Amino acid sequence: MRMHTFARVLGVCAVIVLLGFLQSGCSSSASSSDKDKVTIYTSIEDYRIEYLDRQLEKEFPDYDITIKFLSTGDHIAKLLKEGTETDCDITHSLSYSYLQQLDAKGYLADLSSYDQSIYAKGMIVSNDFLPQERGSGAIIINTDMLKEMNLDEPKSYADLLKPEYRGLVVMPDPKESSTGYMFYKSLVNAWGVKKTLAYFDRLTDNILQYTESGSGPLKAVAKDKAAIGLGTTATAGAEINEGTPLKIVYFREGAPFTVYGQAIIKGKEKSKAVRDVFNYLVNTFNYDNCEKYMPETIYKNKTFSLKNYPSDIKYADMSNDTVKEKARLLAKWKH
Repeated sequence: MRMHTFARVLGVCAVIVLLGFLQSGCSSSASSSDKDKVTIYTSIEDYRIEYLDRQLEKEFPDYDITIKFLSTGDHIAKLLKEGTETDCDITHSLSYSYLQQLDAKGYLADLSSYDQSIYAKGMIVSNDFLPQERGSGAIIINTDMLKEMNLDEPKSYADLLKPEYRGLVVMPDPKESSTGYMFYKSLVNAWGVKKTLAYFDRLTDNILQYTESGSGPLKAVAKDKAAIGLGTTATAGAEINEGTPLKIVYFREGAPFTVYGQAIIKGKEKSKAVRDVFNYLVNTFNYDNCEKYMPETIYKNKTFSLKNYPSDIKYADMSNDTVKEKARLLAKWKH
């Protein structure tokens, strides 16, 4: 497991005194220090963690804030195992289906005091977690590569089955990647399970690789290893802004998407430092995050735009995106 920790340490002070005074003094000091510590678990990318770390350092110079990166799978597994005994205070950037798992076990604090009316329809599904961002999937096309091969750009999922695209398509494995599952689930909702599984049986003939990560297809397409990738809008837009000749398209079924949220672990809301940091994440940083990195709609009356990021995205039907349904569908996935 890969983990990056960004921490600010307020300082250490040692005072040599008589043994009895030392014991009582250390106990008091530790208690005071603990009140000012906040640990955040997140699954966002490194460059966004670095930005979050800088903003928190400026906003809370007197707090000892640790940001721990965990892959999505490790993130939810750790919290499910540790429950309210975890060292995590705030869970950040977990998909709603995973947050619902934690919520069902009673691991999340009540957030009903927050203004929920500011969010777009469908963004609030529980009083125990709040939206952080919406991330969509997209068809990412290496336009130069297709031109060199004298191939037309695909206009539909059916087009991806054409023999001329054999070995040119990359997609994340739904069993390994939430991005891959996003595409799988959206087509199940659009076509039904039987037709979707039959489609992927045929598409596999054209798949160069089912990647373990959601970023895998973008990397393959950007490095001319594949011409077409089923990846994320955000990472493709960032790559285009770096000058890579890519094109973002959506097919008739719409863009699959996942909503990611944030929450406080139950019992941790008693700490003023935790409340202060969470309030900042919800009421200030979240707007910055949407404006700089993830402009897709989560607010009712607030929109964002980003260079080379598609606007007015038509979203796919992602209803019934539950943990139970995910387990059922992944049990049927054979590729």
